[in-house]
Amino acid sequence: MKPVILFDLDGTLIDSTEAILEGFRVAFKTFGGDVPSDEAIKAEIGHTLENMFQSLGVEERKIDEHVHAYKMHYRTIHCEKTVLIEKAKEAVEMASSFATLGVVTTKTGQYSTELLEHLGLMHHFEVLIGREHVEFPKPHAEPILKALVKLEHDKSTTWMIGDTPMDIVSAQNAGVESVAVTSGYASHQILKVCASKVCKNAFDAIKYIKNYDVNYK
Repeated sequence: MKPVILFDLDGTLIDSTEAILEGFRVAFKTFGGDVPSDEAIKAEIGHTLENMFQSLGVEERKIDEHVHAYKMHYRTIHCEKTVLIEKAKEAVEMASSFATLGVVTTKTGQYSTELLEHLGLMHHFEVLIGREHVEFPKPHAEPILKALVKLEHDKSTTWMIGDTPMDIVSAQNAGVESVAVTSGYASHQILKVCASKVCKNAFDAIKYIKNYDVNYK
C-alpha cells in the first residue's frame, strides 16, 4: 500500500505571511482597534482565525466580525501575496512519485484550494481538509482522521509534515507518524520538544520519509 503524506500549508509549503499580516491590520483598523505588532501576529499563525484574534486581545463578542473583515480582504490578495517556500514544489513532486498526498490546514479550505491551484500544485493532492471541514481543528486528531477517511486509508504508513507543534501533536493524537520542519513559524528548539524528527524544510522531510522504509522506494 502506498503511504499517505499529509502537508500543512502555511510555513510548510507556502509563505503567505504578507497577506496574513495585511488581513489582520485591515480587520483591526476596520473596528478602530490598535493593530498588534507583526511579531505578535506571526506568533499566532497556525491557530484558527478565531483563536488568533482572541489571543491578540479581541473581545469574544467581536471575534466573528473581525474574522469576517479579515476574510473579505484576504480573499482579494491571497494569491498575489503568497509564494511557495523554497523547494516546496520539488517536495510535492517527489512525494507524489511514491505516496498519496493530502493537505490538512487550519486555513479556510476554499482559499487553500485557490492558492494551490494558483501555485500549480493542487493536482497533486487527493484530499484537502480546511477549517470549515472539521469541528475540532489541529491539534485535535479530527482533521487528520477525516483526511484518512476520505482517502480510505488507515493510520499505518501515514505521515504528517508541519511547521508548528500543533501539527505534530495532531499527528500524535491521530496515531500517525510526523516530521516537523523549521521553514515556518516555530524554531527547532520549540519543535524538538514534541517532534522526534525535525528537518529544514518539506523537501528534506520527504527525503527522510522516502528513506524511512525501503518499500517506499
